[in-house]
Amino acid sequence: MTDSKRFDNYIAGEWVAAPAYSSNINPSDLSDVIGEYAQADVTQVQAAIDAARTAFPAWSTSGIQARSDALDKVGSEILARKEELGNLLAREEGKTLPEAIGEVSRAGNIFKFFAGECLRLSGDYLPSVRPGVHVEVTREALGVVGLITPWNFPIAIPAWKIAPALAYGNCVVFKPADLVPGCAWALAEIISRAGFPAGVFNLVMGSGRVVGEAIVSNPKVDGVSFTGSVGVGRQIAINCVSRQAKVQLEMGGKNPQVILDDADLKQAVELAVQSAFYSTGQRCTASSRLIVTAGIHDKFVEAMAERMRSIKVGHALQSGIDIGPVVSRAQLDQDLGYIDIARNEGARLVAGGSLVTCDTEGYFLAPALFADSTANMRISREEVFGPVANIIKVADYEAALAMANDTEFGLSAGIATTSLKYANHFKRHSQAGMVMVNLPTAGVDYHVPFGGRKGSSYGSREQGRYAQEFYTVVKTSYIGS
Repeated sequence: MTDSKRFDNYIAGEWVAAPAYSSNINPSDLSDVIGEYAQADVTQVQAAIDAARTAFPAWSTSGIQARSDALDKVGSEILARKEELGNLLAREEGKTLPEAIGEVSRAGNIFKFFAGECLRLSGDYLPSVRPGVHVEVTREALGVVGLITPWNFPIAIPAWKIAPALAYGNCVVFKPADLVPGCAWALAEIISRAGFPAGVFNLVMGSGRVVGEAIVSNPKVDGVSFTGSVGVGRQIAINCVSRQAKVQLEMGGKNPQVILDDADLKQAVELAVQSAFYSTGQRCTASSRLIVTAGIHDKFVEAMAERMRSIKVGHALQSGIDIGPVVSRAQLDQDLGYIDIARNEGARLVAGGSLVTCDTEGYFLAPALFADSTANMRISREEVFGPVANIIKVADYEAALAMANDTEFGLSAGIATTSLKYANHFKRHSQAGMVMVNLPTAGVDYHVPFGGRKGSSYGSREQGRYAQEFYTVVKTSYIGS
């Protein structure tokens, strides 16, 4: 199952060959080469930015119906091809096929949502404090935006950046993660046929050090939306702020899942397994810290170990598989490294943590669960970004809340409890951008805001109507009689 076809960049309405290409390898089967994908150089990035800058004046003032129709067309094609695109996603990223199809469906719905947002643009018409004067408050497109996306959601995250950018009249230069160019190219190909003028949307694939840096540092780029690592995000922020470009960052997480004594044990175990290990734990909203109060702790540890014995790890396209492979060799090495660190620090391995042999050669790892861990261990402080979680025992709710907030991150937090009192208190006092009550920490809707606090996020929220805060600028106009 090898396709040696080359996939080019998309610049100024044309497919453009690159100076170099890179193989896209299936992490479930290392013999499966999905294709050879373009590696743009700085010259191509500059050409994409110039094309976007040229297209911006006409696109930003174009009719809202044409924008809506084009976005809706993209969404409809994505949904019509969800099984095909889901298969591609599962091959290149390693999500199980049902999860991959679900992600593709989400991407299609995002485009359809923002097709509707084109027709719901709003502002304010206000009286002035001065007689005979009125005030209009409107929103206009930001300009040329650079969109840099991660590998863990190779079509959903691009969709939730690209769709609002285009809906609000911006022109896009899109750089996907180098590990997963397949879904990005497929999405770009759909966009290329949807009716957008040349230069409005551009795809430049390649490494972050070349393509990403060229986008971020270019003075013709008015804003950068980035999802990825903390270190890279902070450097992007410094670069953008230094030249007064707008910046939006979604970065790391060390998300807590609190389990209280009064929780339904079966429900708590299931949501913890879903939060920590599904999608191979490769979600920024995954819960890797399971904070459990003393009264239920021992039962929870035992029940988690039992539940994890039934988790099936294997080829992402194989029926009946719960968890696919780790995305790459480098990520697998990182996961195994943290498992060794946890052992060396004195945490007790309760389940998993070993390589899994399958019919194909791939990066298969049994999810690892540690108990007897403490708050100062590296496994409790640092983001692993893999199927590795640890249980921290605490005395009561107050201690659980303090432990949950004891992190530099603040993306998502969850609580399992049957107490309305504790649920409401946790919602108010959790230092996270998103709070889940009796639900997994991973799993969000596309029509409401997404984002965190502290070291997890910087700038305005993504998704839903809140996306306009980044992709538009406010104008105040005064009208005299």
